[in-house]
Amino acid sequence: MGVLIGLCLPFIGTSLGAAGVYALKKPVQGNTQNCFLGLAAGVMAAASVWSLIMPAIEMCGSLGKLCFIPALVGLLCGAGFMILSDHIPGVDSKLFLAVTIHNFPEGAACGAILAGALSDESQVTMAAAVMLAVGIAIQNFPEGAIISFPLRADGKSAREAFGMGVLSGAVEPVSAVITLLLARFIEPILPYLLAFAAGTMICVVVEELIPEAMATDKKKGTALAFIMGFALMMVLDITLG
Repeated sequence: MGVLIGLCLPFIGTSLGAAGVYALKKPVQGNTQNCFLGLAAGVMAAASVWSLIMPAIEMCGSLGKLCFIPALVGLLCGAGFMILSDHIPGVDSKLFLAVTIHNFPEGAACGAILAGALSDESQVTMAAAVMLAVGIAIQNFPEGAIISFPLRADGKSAREAFGMGVLSGAVEPVSAVITLLLARFIEPILPYLLAFAAGTMICVVVEELIPEAMATDKKKGTALAFIMGFALMMVLDITLG
């Protein structure tokens, strides 16, 4: 039961965040849309630092002063992948792609701690694994929203926007199960995967979200939304990570 809860909670958090799109009676436009984009950019920037890059560096503490190398390699590869994705047929939503990629190593981290809880040689408890899943689920709530809300603002129906938000989180239980089954093989490359996801998200923030959000005369509101999104995600990551 503990494993099932640990596998499902992060996905439920993303889905609940995406469901917030049904509260919108009509697609948002103008300054409201730009504020949503600024909020999404802030959430993604904070998640890239606190949820992905910092844990990747901490996992490589045994390398001493060179502990940044896996994070650097993964970061550059992730950014390079997103730049090249412009030439990949069928890729029409970088935001969706980046959040989905981000959710893969997050799910892998959840699977890794669940594997530790099931191991007789580990001191990780099932309660600790479930609490991590709870923390990830709460963090995923705004991440589900930053997928569905901009899509709704672009004219998608509430059902389509919700579906894309849910789909972006569906990769988490899948990657968690894969990691749970292949923990000894995937865990060593987890720092690279975390940093790779950070690279994709930062690239989207800089290339798409910020320029689009700032395409208005009222830039201060968008800047404030970015700060609020960053602050919210930072607090969630630190307190629940």
